[in-house]
Amino acid sequence: MSAPLHRRIYADLESRILSGELAPGDRIPFEHELTARYGCSRMTVSKAIGELAGRGLVTRRRRAGTFVAQPKAHAAVLAIPDLRAEVQARGQTYGYALLARVERAPADAEEAELAAGGRLLDLTCLHRADQAPFALERRLIALNAAPEAALVDFKAVPPGSWLLESAPWTEAENRIAAVEADAATARLLERAPGAACLCVERRTWRDGQGVTRVWQTFPGDRYDLVARFSSAHAEDQSR
Repeated sequence: MSAPLHRRIYADLESRILSGELAPGDRIPFEHELTARYGCSRMTVSKAIGELAGRGLVTRRRRAGTFVAQPKAHAAVLAIPDLRAEVQARGQTYGYALLARVERAPADAEEAELAAGGRLLDLTCLHRADQAPFALERRLIALNAAPEAALVDFKAVPPGSWLLESAPWTEAENRIAAVEADAATARLLERAPGAACLCVERRTWRDGQGVTRVWQTFPGDRYDLVARFSSAHAEDQSR
């Protein structure tokens, strides 16, 4: 049975948004343009756009039209970094090694929620800056959300870089903690056991479906997080 027409319109627009063809801030076609394109009623188009708005993918502006929304993130002051690009932007030579790759079933309830009935790709890799360890990364990728990942040679391309280019996200969550390096982590980061490290745990979703969960552990003296913002009070006064 074919999907209802409003779901086809929704899926077509969603695909254009998540692929980047329609970027944040772009106006999507007016409702009368979509009714002509799909040969349907205005109500059908309005229902599709309403579902996109409900998912946070578009925002409606009275008399102006409907526009692609900015991606949502629980920690808005932190972007999702591409470690390869970040190291290179610092003027350092980037290095990368894949340490382990396993495709497997979820092992617990949290992993099962991420996998959503599918399998997980479990990756461990080490990022370097000027040959010195920069970050130890452990990443889970939900193959239901990003099936192409099963075919990618992650010995050649870092998973974070590939995901940013190939598996768009609509929502993200960052958690940051100061940790002490255990023996295995300390050895890979070339630090003493118990050395201070910064661990960034990140989860991303696409339209409510989990895409990836990653833990990136940085030597405490080689990485910091900086956010610059203004107070809401100052912004209110400037209006």
